[in-house]
Amino acid sequence: MALLFLDLDHFKRVNDTLGHEAGDLLLKSVARTLTKSVRGNDTVARLGGDEFTILLTDIQSPSAARKVAEKILQSLRSPVYLEGKEVTITTSIGITLGPEDGIHANALMKYADLAMYKAKEKGRKNYQFYTSAMNDEVQQRVRIERELTNALENREFLLFYQPLIRIHDRKVVGMEALIRWQHPERGLLSPFEFLTVAEETGLINPIGDWVLRQACQDTADLHRDGYGDIVVSVNLAASQFRDAHLPKAICGILDEKRVESRWLDLEITESMLMENTDQVVATLRHLKALGVTLSVDDFGTGYSSLSYLKRFPVDRLKVDRSFVQDIPDDRSDVEITAAIIAMSHKLNLQVVAEGVETAEQLEFLQQNGCDICQGYMFSEPVPIEKFRQYLDEQKK
Repeated sequence: MALLFLDLDHFKRVNDTLGHEAGDLLLKSVARTLTKSVRGNDTVARLGGDEFTILLTDIQSPSAARKVAEKILQSLRSPVYLEGKEVTITTSIGITLGPEDGIHANALMKYADLAMYKAKEKGRKNYQFYTSAMNDEVQQRVRIERELTNALENREFLLFYQPLIRIHDRKVVGMEALIRWQHPERGLLSPFEFLTVAEETGLINPIGDWVLRQACQDTADLHRDGYGDIVVSVNLAASQFRDAHLPKAICGILDEKRVESRWLDLEITESMLMENTDQVVATLRHLKALGVTLSVDDFGTGYSSLSYLKRFPVDRLKVDRSFVQDIPDDRSDVEITAAIIAMSHKLNLQVVAEGVETAEQLEFLQQNGCDICQGYMFSEPVPIEKFRQYLDEQKK
């Protein structure tokens, strides 16, 4: 036998954009598709929300389960029309086999669930078979979660800063705060090595709060010591941004650290803008009322368009490094980046280019009127002490 665990990808967006009635209609459509994809003696069940399970009985090999999973993925590619709009849904599928993987129902459900999350990690809209290594990954996540909690208590986190350069005069006008973890055994860790676990376990909020406080403290110290109007950019996690108390918390931090609101730039990603448009706009307006700057990070990697951004009260757009890295050799990137800069200015948005590494890239950005840039051409992210040294060197 085989047990398939399915979780619909980005189902929440359907509820948020079209309403819960449309979401219910989509779930019914998916249920019909799943039922048509299996045999009469197989069982399809909805666990709740956007999760389904399928029990395949009397299968002789993993390839039979694989064929069912592939059939489901293929069948779901056909669009569904809801509220007069075309909607396409995909799913991530985890597969476990019995009795090879186990005989107890609870264990098989756990294994199928683990495999489903592996499918999510692999980019969604695919299937993965359970392997014993997935248990090891879970144990590793539990260990990292415990160590992250200790890291907060033991002050093991550090902030590194990358300069933001105003292109027309090469002046340092800001810095992006980037977290690092000084792990007692594994050394200095980048955020890619621990933030995913922090997000999944809810630790991202206290970590994000620490980042905001430390970044504001470092910025206040810079201004106190006469380093000019440096603005600090801080990345917000999705769960932070969804927190209704965020504007009040930021207001409190600004007062506590004696930082003017105009010295703080909050970065949010495209995908965060798409989650619940009305709520997003309300939150952004509350933040704007504080006087902080708002930036859309990694633009071009998500779902929004420049015309879509008109509805959001944001100030800056950060062009993702993937568009910059092959300039001037890649003509498509050249045309896209030039268009983004031009259209952003028509919307009264400043443009920040990420990942600038060569003089040719900088020259292109300057010729096309890009406002600000950052990248290894100027400096890698460095601790605050080295950032101060960088500022001192620029004055010479």
